[in-house]
Amino acid sequence: MKNLEQEILKAEVLVEAIPFIRKFAGNIVVVKYGGSAMVDEKLRKSVVQDIAMLKYIGLNPVVVHGGGKEITGMLARMGKETVFLDGLRVTDKETAKIAEMVLSGSIGKDLVEDLQAIGIPSVGISGKDGRTLLASKKLDEKGRDLGFVGKIDKVDTTLLKTLLNNGFVPVLSPVGVDDLSQTYNINADYAASAVAGALSAQKLIFLTDVEGILKDKNDPSSILRFLTGNQALDFIADGTINGGMIPKVQCCLDALEKGVQSVHVLDGRMPHAILLEIFTNKGIGTMVTAEENR
Repeated sequence: MKNLEQEILKAEVLVEAIPFIRKFAGNIVVVKYGGSAMVDEKLRKSVVQDIAMLKYIGLNPVVVHGGGKEITGMLARMGKETVFLDGLRVTDKETAKIAEMVLSGSIGKDLVEDLQAIGIPSVGISGKDGRTLLASKKLDEKGRDLGFVGKIDKVDTTLLKTLLNNGFVPVLSPVGVDDLSQTYNINADYAASAVAGALSAQKLIFLTDVEGILKDKNDPSSILRFLTGNQALDFIADGTINGGMIPKVQCCLDALEKGVQSVHVLDGRMPHAILLEIFTNKGIGTMVTAEENR
């Protein structure tokens, strides 16, 4: 009897997903892949399965991945010190080359291999391919030079759309290039936001190491399930949203301004977080929209 009840519960979950599948089929969903979900093997498998499911049920996923921990680890193995200014990595020419090697040559290709192993055609590219991410030098908020750290000036969607139109899942590493072919390392959150906006994505999903956007960062139960852009600005102004969450929320707002319908901040430490957020009535993270809707 217990096994039968479990099977019925599974069926009910599938039925609950029907209206969401109908609503979102054919639309683009950009997934920013990072945090613990990249380094924990079980979580990594869960994310790959979720992306595959999105594809199989008719959505068009695009993956933008980070890799800060992996870059730091590689620099350490090569005997090179990692230098940060207020949390931002200072990137000299050698560090930029190592970052590109790790992002485009290791992380991206491994993710492509994982997706293809479960039947999902995918292609790993960097923002340099097809000049997808046109960038220029980024200074920090105090005007300090961070080296080869870039900000995105334009997203050329030609290559991404070509891959999507031919049934592939693009896996994009946040490495950009300027008009003089200079390479820049780009924050993956900002890259995902810019790509989602340029593609007019239905959804942008951030996988993080927190439950979502919290009223009290020390209380996971204070999670804000739904948030409008104006509410987010108010929470930043009064200090409710603070610290490292501010840049993440700013990326959410930037994506909404560019036309993305909703942005989701999820706990990537929870197995199948993407599916639980998109295809259930309650969701499990924070959904940010321009207006109040679900």
